[in-house]
Amino acid sequence: MDTIAISAIKSTSPKYSGVWDLREEILRRPLGLSLRNEDLSRDKEDDIIIAEHDNIVIACLLLHPLEDNNVQLRAMAVYGGWQGKGIGKLLVQSAEKFCMQKGYMKIVLHARKVALGFYSGMGYTTCSDEFTEVGIPHFMMEKFIAAIK
Repeated sequence: MDTIAISAIKSTSPKYSGVWDLREEILRRPLGLSLRNEDLSRDKEDDIIIAEHDNIVIACLLLHPLEDNNVQLRAMAVYGGWQGKGIGKLLVQSAEKFCMQKGYMKIVLHARKVALGFYSGMGYTTCSDEFTEVGIPHFMMEKFIAAIK
């Protein structure tokens, strides 16, 4: 596999524009939506885990702190040309280690229905009925930090 660099950034990083572009192209444009029409103020509180190849952001996810020492994994995206190559798995594993080091107890996420298998395969369990978010079906999933190896 090509060299992939994983790092944690904040929304103040110059690399955040690459995260924004990735989220726009992969998570919003296919749904006929745009981040331009959304309140992104939560991003300022988040730790953002990115994967880069040749200094270009190719994958990202955001970690939003919640009450009770939990964290929400959100806005995960991988550019199409990099999908199916283990980048998403590498990114989630890196995020889990980051969360462990930060002392979080549990990771929660809203998984698109099409991504249930991906997250289940990484040890996340479904903990809600189906609900609609950004116009498509989702499920709440969780993983306790103690379950991370």
